[in-house]
Amino acid sequence: TAKLVYVNYGVPKDYEVLDENGIDVKGKIVITRYGGSWRGIKPKVAAEHGAVGCIIYSDPRDDGYFQGDVYPKGAYRNEYGAQRGSVGDMPLHPGDPLTPFVGATKDAKRLSLKDAKTLTKIPVLPISYSDALPLLRALGGPVAPDSWRGALPITYHLGPGPTRVHLSVTFNWNTVPAYDVIARLAGSERPDEWIIRGNHYDAWVNGAEDPISGQVAMLEEARRIGELAQSGWKPKRTLIYAAWDGEEPGLLGSTEWVEAHADALKKNAVVYINSDSNGRGYFSAGGSHTLEKFINQVAQDVHDPEKKVSVAERARALRIFQSQGDDRKEARERSDLRIYALGSGSDYTPFLQHLGIASLNLGYGGEDGGGSYHSIYDSYSHYSRFGDPSFEYGIAQAQTTGRAMLRLANADVLPFEFSNFAETVGKYVREVIKLADDLRTETEEMNLKINNKTFELVADPTETHVIPPAKEPVPYINFAPLQNTLFYAPGFYTGYGVKTLPGVREAIEQRNWKEANEQVVVIAEALHRFSGYIDKATKVITAGSK
Repeated sequence: TAKLVYVNYGVPKDYEVLDENGIDVKGKIVITRYGGSWRGIKPKVAAEHGAVGCIIYSDPRDDGYFQGDVYPKGAYRNEYGAQRGSVGDMPLHPGDPLTPFVGATKDAKRLSLKDAKTLTKIPVLPISYSDALPLLRALGGPVAPDSWRGALPITYHLGPGPTRVHLSVTFNWNTVPAYDVIARLAGSERPDEWIIRGNHYDAWVNGAEDPISGQVAMLEEARRIGELAQSGWKPKRTLIYAAWDGEEPGLLGSTEWVEAHADALKKNAVVYINSDSNGRGYFSAGGSHTLEKFINQVAQDVHDPEKKVSVAERARALRIFQSQGDDRKEARERSDLRIYALGSGSDYTPFLQHLGIASLNLGYGGEDGGGSYHSIYDSYSHYSRFGDPSFEYGIAQAQTTGRAMLRLANADVLPFEFSNFAETVGKYVREVIKLADDLRTETEEMNLKINNKTFELVADPTETHVIPPAKEPVPYINFAPLQNTLFYAPGFYTGYGVKTLPGVREAIEQRNWKEANEQVVVIAEALHRFSGYIDKATKVITAGSK
């Protein structure tokens, strides 16, 4: 029981504003609105500032009547909708909090609860804006800044108090099984090279959009591939399909499966393709930039069910419309649309961040309404009215990921392409140099130089469309030594949000110039090793193709 303080989105910069107003949250309960960062960051930062509890509510400005009609008239969150969700410190590591980096098998050694670093240190409760309203209305103290004010019919105050809140949260610490469902179709020529596909099936309450809209598309994709296999067809490489359990509490099913099979995956896994929610709208792709050109080619061959153009063409039109200046010029002229870098938030995380396996996260959305996320209103009724009423984008999803799986499975040479990757890393380098220039103090000097080399594979990635028969199998080259975690990782205070060149970038943001210089050396050495590895791989592939 303690006085209440309103902390806006509850991210580090919000506490700077509180300090400027002479407000200390030590010994207080904070109330924060959803948005601005991943929800798990909010209690983490609150606890670091001495708060004893955290309440998270959905403000109608961000997720309710300010955006449009609320459910059931419209898609947006009504006054009773509460967003559930994990608040574990997943930037440290996802998965079972008691078995970090070790598969949570029956006999695994487990930490005690008090030693689990990812468990939130203070009690947290999500509430609706109808429940938040009387708490916020009773707050005193300074009036909140303009940018802190939501859409509730009150004057937003910061506190502390005079509102006092009694927060009581019950925790269930049972250990129970998680059930991943794994299907495997052995490859005919290269069974030890695995193309892995996954989507989780657990949900907060009904989960029609998150995750069942993605799960049913994957099931249809797998069913059709199963029909091909029944007709006598076999993929050259092994296909593995996975329905993950326990994603919502902390990527449990995928992380523990990866940790339990890490040695085999390091040796055999080629690519992991993930999906999650799906809806009406635009094609979106994130992942390893060694696969950027490949997934652009796939998207060019899938037709948008509404606009009757390729989904790549429609995505480009959106990019042009939403961007300005140099970004708009690039959207018009660059041959490949940029894919976004992956931080965390879905089941690609252990594959990409822990093992460095090239990964993609694919889906559709942007015109599928809002307001049902992680609530009881994520129902079939809501989805069939606002998510994807014709279910045509579920078909588009299956067509997209299915094409990607089959082309990867049957390619004579895997379609990794390194010029896009090198160009993207160069872009990240320019960003961190500018960041360093912007933040450098008068007394600190540093120099960021990474020698960019364009990596180009001899094989033409377009061969994945029609694979000519090869006289001899081309040897598989495992590109896991790229160490993707050096280039993409979730930030310590961004949660799902990615930090590119994270070691360098976060050191600069913290003005830790010594660590920044150390991380520059790590990145440069990794790129140098990888350059040599590509040269070696090119010789192997060239020899195998003759």
